[in-house]
Amino acid sequence: MDEQLDFGIHMLIPLFQTDNGDVFGFTTTHVNTWIIMAILTIFGFYVKKKVEAFTIVPETKFQVAIESIVSMFESFTMSTMGEKNKGFSHFYGPMFLFILFANLSGLILLRPPTADIATTFALSLTTFFMVQLYGIKSKGIGYYKELFQPIPLLFPLNVVGELANPISLSFRLFGNILGGTIIMGLYYAMIPWFGLIGIPSILHMYFDVFAGTLQTLIFVMLSMTFVSSAME
Repeated sequence: MDEQLDFGIHMLIPLFQTDNGDVFGFTTTHVNTWIIMAILTIFGFYVKKKVEAFTIVPETKFQVAIESIVSMFESFTMSTMGEKNKGFSHFYGPMFLFILFANLSGLILLRPPTADIATTFALSLTTFFMVQLYGIKSKGIGYYKELFQPIPLLFPLNVVGELANPISLSFRLFGNILGGTIIMGLYYAMIPWFGLIGIPSILHMYFDVFAGTLQTLIFVMLSMTFVSSAME
C-alpha cells in the first residue's frame, strides 16, 4: 500500500542541481498548469473566432451559452464590487475559470495545480498587489493612513492583518484541494477492488466538483472583496 500513497509533487524535467543537492526543473505542477492554460487558451481563441459571427439576436445555442457566462460573471462582479467596478469581470472571469479547471483537473487523473501552495500563493499575491495598486490609485498615498486607524498604536496589528490576507487566501484554497487529493488517494490505496465500483464517483463529485467549485467561488469572492474595500 505504501507504494500507492503518492501525494507529492514530482520532478518531471530536472534542469540543474545545486551543491547541496536541491534539484530545480519542471514539476507536475508546472506541466499540469500548462495543460490547463493551453485548454483555456485554445477555447478562448475559438470563442474569439465565433464572436465575429455573433448577431444582435442570438441564433445559436453557443452564442446563448457564451453570453450567459459573460452576463453571469458581470452580475457576480457587480453584486460583490458594485456596478461601477463591472470592468473587473474581465479579470475575475478568467481567474475563476482557471482556478475551477485546476480544481477539477483531478477528474482527468491530473494532480490539481491548486494542491501546490506555490500556485495558490501566486494567485493570492496577485490579489495583494491589486489591493495596494487600486488603494493608492483611489486614495493616493493616504491609503496607508488607514494602517494607523483607529489609533496609531494599532499600526503593527494593521500591518499584520494586511499581510495575512494573501496568506489566508492561499492556505484556504491549498488546504481544501490538497485535503481532497489525500483523501481520494487513501481511499484508492486502502479499499479492496469491490469498493472501487460506484463509490469513487460519489467521492469525486464531492471533493472535486462540489468542493472545487465552492473553493473557487470563495477565493474569487474574497479577492473581489479585498480589492473593492481598498477602493472605497
